[in-house]
Amino acid sequence: MNETKANQKIAIIDYGAGNLFSVKNALKFLGADGGITADKAALRAADKLILPGVGAFPDAMRMLDERGLTDVIRVEARKKPLLGICLGMQILFEKGYEFEETEGLGLIDGYVDRIQAPGLKIPHMGWDDLTITNPSPMTKTVKNGDMVYFVHSYKAVTDGKNISLAAAYGQLIPALVRKGGIYGAQFHPEKSGPVGLGILQSFLEL
Repeated sequence: MNETKANQKIAIIDYGAGNLFSVKNALKFLGADGGITADKAALRAADKLILPGVGAFPDAMRMLDERGLTDVIRVEARKKPLLGICLGMQILFEKGYEFEETEGLGLIDGYVDRIQAPGLKIPHMGWDDLTITNPSPMTKTVKNGDMVYFVHSYKAVTDGKNISLAAAYGQLIPALVRKGGIYGAQFHPEKSGPVGLGILQSFLEL
């Protein structure tokens, strides 16, 4: 890591669809300062980007477009580490099929579709265990069987090479995806206790 955690500029992207303050508080606990911002210059100046999200895929993309952030994120994500969380992870993909087909950010190959888990409740909500499928810099503190907190009805469909962590809920659920320095967590690391904090710590150390 080129800079100490305290000196890093971490931009938590505010586009109206994120659980921003819980992410900021988790970073603060780890000794890092995450600034909540929708300012394009601040995103360009940041060392790392975090893209939280709750809600629906089409709404998230519309709000990013309305704020003029879509192209900025696409450009900056190729220069610096980016972590998408929950819906923020889903919109990293090429398309989503929540309510209607919607173009995503296109930073990771694949699409997002509804979970098909006959006999199981949707949304997939609560604590579930992880399996390491492709170790990455973000999985160095994770052990098979570690538990994290999920709340989602849609999942990523992508090549297995892009999946670092997975959960099982009637089918494989990509839990942590990666393409280069672009990462996405389907679970909420900021709500996942020591395991989640360890994953955020790994992001700070990229």
